[in-house]
Amino acid sequence: MKVIIIGSTHAGTATIKSILKQHSEVEVDVYERNDNVSFLSCGIALTVQGEVKEIKDLFYSSPEILKDLGANIHMNHEVTAVDNVKKTVTVTNLTTGKTSVQHYDKLVAATGSWPIIPGIPGIEDNRIVLSKNYTHAQELINYANDDRINRVIIVGGGYIGTELVEAFNVKGKEVTLIDNQPTVLNRYFDEAFTKNVHELFLSHGVAVETDKTVQRFENQDDAVVVQTNDGSFAADLVVMSVGFRPSTSLFSGKLKTTPNGALIVNDYMQTSDPDIFAAGDSVAVHYNPTGENAYIPLATNAVRQGTLIGYNLMAPKIKYMGTQSTSGLKLYDLTMASSGLTAAHARELGMDVDSLTMTDNFRPEFMSSTEPVLMSITWDRKTQRILGVQLQSKYDIAQSANAASIAIQNRMTITDLAFVDMLFQPWFDRPLNYLNILAQAALDKANGQ
Repeated sequence: MKVIIIGSTHAGTATIKSILKQHSEVEVDVYERNDNVSFLSCGIALTVQGEVKEIKDLFYSSPEILKDLGANIHMNHEVTAVDNVKKTVTVTNLTTGKTSVQHYDKLVAATGSWPIIPGIPGIEDNRIVLSKNYTHAQELINYANDDRINRVIIVGGGYIGTELVEAFNVKGKEVTLIDNQPTVLNRYFDEAFTKNVHELFLSHGVAVETDKTVQRFENQDDAVVVQTNDGSFAADLVVMSVGFRPSTSLFSGKLKTTPNGALIVNDYMQTSDPDIFAAGDSVAVHYNPTGENAYIPLATNAVRQGTLIGYNLMAPKIKYMGTQSTSGLKLYDLTMASSGLTAAHARELGMDVDSLTMTDNFRPEFMSSTEPVLMSITWDRKTQRILGVQLQSKYDIAQSANAASIAIQNRMTITDLAFVDMLFQPWFDRPLNYLNILAQAALDKANGQ
């Protein structure tokens, strides 16, 4: 059997390893249009600010490693067409320009995503850059270390945007964050949490401009002027970070997709063509809090999905469990983590939910020190099923989002989480873990107490 894999970032690399581990007899051909594989773009901001010393450390595999596993790796090769009736792909060698047609028995679409580039007048200025791949990372590191770059504007207040705000701020730049939403991190956290981030940025000298839509860029000799619906802002460098779009044009009209072009897959990672599998940023995930498909491009999803393809290549064996979009973020000394829906997003979707936000110390006050934890839980009003949990503290509460993810994955109720067994040790928590305390408070509210 011949398997062709298009792309070799997180999903592609995981798929290669899993297929060759499960099926050593399979011939695997990988076509990658870049000259590198497995770049951890989530480490770009860490490298910009100097936390990660060597950018090469963000690669966790290489063409040589994958070749040693048994894959045929074709770097600088771009797949330009897919014929899923004839089961062929058309490939161009970007070095020689030579084109060939290759047959497959099974195909894996690990084509990833690309940053959204809005059609804003003036956006073609070369001082307006992106943050996605190895080339972008090298550029951003150079800009961060360039004394001629003083004023930096980040457009987009999601995870990547806020991390880059801190990174350039730590490097001594004058940073402005512009976002068209009412708060930063709008889709990830509710207002009590985002308000703290806003104030944290201000305390470090960052200008935060929310509820502002970029209308055009004015390209001047000494600056890029960002013109919004409410004021203008000048910069030496602008980083666009307004989201991602799945790279699935190869399959347009051939496979079922969501409205934004993300490939729809079944529980075994098969697309609407059972001989074409898909994983990663090109795919719509099964979002457990709503039970619907959603576009949530995260490396964690990509690695899990790619690994499952290896198990399910010959026959359906292991179902994809879906995702809660569990994620974490550290800005300066503040740790944030979440799993599932925010209360605001759930209500936007028309769901009948209730929520509770509270603060409690992570461990007893008789200890030499402790830290407050801001936490929130959202649940279905009728069934009391947990739909989302958010956490924020100077204490590292990130791993607790994983416990919340398991609760949401397994459709646990606030009663379940209120009394589930968790350890008690004064170094780590109270006689009841703070997740127990949060769920018990939610249970009291649900019972009208």
